[in-house]
Amino acid sequence: MISFEKFSVENGLRVIVQRDKTTPLVTVNLLYDVGAKDEDPDKTGFAHLFEHLMFGGSLNIPQYDRHVQDSGGEHNAFTNNDITDYYINLPRENVETAFWLESDRMLQLAFSDKSLEVQRNVVIEEYKQRYLNQPYGDSWLLLRPLAYKVHPYQWATIGKDISHIEKASMHDVKDFFYSHYAPNNAILSVIGNVSTEDIKKLTEKWFGPIEKRGINRRNLPSEPIQTEERRQAVYRDVPFDSVYKAYHICKRTDPVYYTCDLISDILSNGKSSRFYQELVMKRNLFTELFAYLTGDIDEGLLIINGKLVQGVCMEEAENAINEETEKLKIQPVSDYELQKVKNKVESAIQLSETNALNKAISLAYHELLGDAANINSEATRYLAVTAEQIKNTSCSVFSKENCSTLHYLSGKNRNQN
Repeated sequence: MISFEKFSVENGLRVIVQRDKTTPLVTVNLLYDVGAKDEDPDKTGFAHLFEHLMFGGSLNIPQYDRHVQDSGGEHNAFTNNDITDYYINLPRENVETAFWLESDRMLQLAFSDKSLEVQRNVVIEEYKQRYLNQPYGDSWLLLRPLAYKVHPYQWATIGKDISHIEKASMHDVKDFFYSHYAPNNAILSVIGNVSTEDIKKLTEKWFGPIEKRGINRRNLPSEPIQTEERRQAVYRDVPFDSVYKAYHICKRTDPVYYTCDLISDILSNGKSSRFYQELVMKRNLFTELFAYLTGDIDEGLLIINGKLVQGVCMEEAENAINEETEKLKIQPVSDYELQKVKNKVESAIQLSETNALNKAISLAYHELLGDAANINSEATRYLAVTAEQIKNTSCSVFSKENCSTLHYLSGKNRNQN
């Protein structure tokens, strides 16, 4: 059980404080309710660009990194399709430094042409290295628009096309910042040996003067139910053929999400999982095969992805995957197998709660989803899933019409296919 306290500032900033006396460090985490799904379809990659721009200097603090280092801290950030998250770990006696730094860049970035050019080039280089020049790197750039036709999940966090970042103007950057980076669009979580009263004082001192901003009301198009199978095949310079199968599932806040997550664990969590035992070890069709959820706030995906053993044809490999998912639809999972995956999930949740950073991010995320207190019922929701629910959900998810399949084929096999 994670005990914490919450309060709000007049400008709309929500704050969560969890006192942890076991650590000399304090984690200060700031979650902004903006991700790639909030971008203009013709100006994508901005949420990720801002993850970089936020370290390029703010109105009164030109060198963010130096002050974090001087305070004995470390920092990082991440962006996905739903949120952007920034965090600092630093000694308790220097916690005010984090409030000073984060409030100043929430107030206003430096917005210099130099910073924009530097960070633009960093993002462009990242795009090339991670998505274009790395084996299988562009798989998500292909799979997302195959699975989504309307919802902005159709593009990856890096963006649809690098030209969108190349053409980003200072006007575009400022407009994105003031439309999303605001106290009334953020959740601050603080974990460490600190009192709520002290954090209230620091929050009022540093964040209180920042005024609310006009945040555009989110009105995203709903993805229509997929009614026909979708397929795409590409050839790339990679060592092994790979298959990606994307099935539409529910929102992160839907109770069925927990059933879907356990289904993915039954299929591929660990060496005792069905995929590993049957298709990797016994039948030797795949060198690796995984099932996992994207975990999106809006309707997400259950992904099955595997690399084929050399010489195995794609049809045989894909049929083998389908056979395993069909078993879940026909034969109820045993009590033993279901309890095994539940135990793993419960252990993983308990382990994550020993880490201050994990707690800070999770508390802020659950607050965004509806209520930070729900962090304490996560394990219970997994434990409540029944074998019948596994079977029924498998029947609704694993249909041919609900699947988008990407065959990512080795160029050296082109003449054999």
